[in-house]
Amino acid sequence: MFYEPAKGHGLDRDPFKALVAPRPIGWFTTLNGDGSVNLAPYSFFNAMADDPPVVCFSSGGSERAKDTARNAADSGEFVHNLVTRSLRDAMNISAREVPAGVDEAKLAGLDLAPSVVVSTPRVAASPVAFECRYLKTLEIPQNDTPSLVVFGEVVGIHIDDDAIASGRFDPEAQGVIARLGYANYAVVGGTFRMERLDP
Repeated sequence: MFYEPAKGHGLDRDPFKALVAPRPIGWFTTLNGDGSVNLAPYSFFNAMADDPPVVCFSSGGSERAKDTARNAADSGEFVHNLVTRSLRDAMNISAREVPAGVDEAKLAGLDLAPSVVVSTPRVAASPVAFECRYLKTLEIPQNDTPSLVVFGEVVGIHIDDDAIASGRFDPEAQGVIARLGYANYAVVGGTFRMERLDP
């Protein structure tokens, strides 16, 4: 089949997100204006640079979904928490549309731990957390409301000592999960190595 997105796909569900898969999950803690913590996952997330390291995420749709983007810009910081298979249910709970002021971490039964460089706390149970300083927001036009793409420089990285083996972080051993399409997820596994062919 071929379709032009602006003209429709004719399927039961839009396949676009399933065609860009797997997508890493950005699970962000940010500080609300009153100092309380907001926790929410985003599947439009990735690393954009590595010297210094920079990550970005895209927030669109409901006003609640844009809280993370707004908080990051207003406070100048945010924290990404790695989602693993053991944290999947907590991540899913934190994705719920809840009224402003509801503590998603508490709702999901999660403890928070202090960060080192930024004021925003991290999810204590996550084996990896990136402390980020806000860089900029780009607005992407959409048919309903714009998507906000937020960039942040990673200024501190937490890795559980138990997650490092032979000097490397092993995403397969940690059960890192990623978003596929629809309600489907993948667990990192069945990996293989292939060295780049340099001239």
